[in-house]
Amino acid sequence: MSALIFQAQPVSAQITGGQQVFQFMTLSPSARITALGGAQIAVKDDDLAFAAANPAALNPQMDGMLTFQHNFFLTDIQHGYVAYAQHVPKLGFTFHGGLQYMNYGDINQADEYGTVIGKVKASETAFTVGGARPLTDRISLGLNVRLGLSTLDTYKASALAADAGLMYADTASRFIAAVVVRNAGAQLSSYNEVREDLPFDLQIGISKQLRYLPFRLSIIAHHLQQWNIRHNDPNLQDDGILQLGDTQSSTGGGNNAVDNFFRHLVFNGEFLLGRNESFRIRVGYNHLRKKELSVRNYRSLAGFSGGIGIRISRFRIDLGYAAYHLAGGVVHLGIGTRLKDFF
Repeated sequence: MSALIFQAQPVSAQITGGQQVFQFMTLSPSARITALGGAQIAVKDDDLAFAAANPAALNPQMDGMLTFQHNFFLTDIQHGYVAYAQHVPKLGFTFHGGLQYMNYGDINQADEYGTVIGKVKASETAFTVGGARPLTDRISLGLNVRLGLSTLDTYKASALAADAGLMYADTASRFIAAVVVRNAGAQLSSYNEVREDLPFDLQIGISKQLRYLPFRLSIIAHHLQQWNIRHNDPNLQDDGILQLGDTQSSTGGGNNAVDNFFRHLVFNGEFLLGRNESFRIRVGYNHLRKKELSVRNYRSLAGFSGGIGIRISRFRIDLGYAAYHLAGGVVHLGIGTRLKDFF
């Protein structure tokens, strides 16, 4: 699906999108990550969905965890992620396997005159397996391998990608730093026999839980392999002009550099409330999404996100919402549990 949809877009549409295939593999795998701005690689707890974003997040706390995540995406598109983890003490590894799916529904099939003659089904799937182990008391290393499959009617495409993550976690100071290489790989087959790039992404993240306030603050930097990720929209070329009375002073250079810097960053925070942190409130801000999906001269919440998480008995329930555009946003629902608690 990616090979067809994204090729049809102009290359100048935006710097970080429209130039790679299998873009669905970059979507948030969980409601929690959606609420946190769509990116989070610097948290280490029992939430299995984090392993899809950073394999180094895998740890023994995830032993026996099962997670179901479903994203009511834009229009009628359905997106989700299912995963299970197992810790193997003898090897010192924690392993996980996951399935990410994207269903685009039925698409009208028309002839050269525009007459609808049927329906076409389109979907994408990614199978992920990975593992991690601690290198020291504070440093862990993880690796994911991902097989992506895309189908559009009778056409098929496939790709093989890998994630590598390194995480430093200081439990005493409640500080975590991580670096992740995501979706490094290549297409195995394509719709039109032309191989294209996968959505490679180099990310660095830090998080700090405050000592006297139940709050974790995180900053995630993404697309570090390409510094300039601004889109030069000719319709906005006058935004860099500062008008003072009857004089004009161009401030585009400095403003553009600052804007480009913040487009690499996602800011998020999580309140950890209640006994055993059983209730959580989350907020996030994605500056790249804000700048690329805002409509000029109209205020919107594009780029902002939020959600809640709650533990009820043996279940973890998460709800996330991310505003994409004036036209709407996405709602993400997640349920997780530990299978061993039932046996």
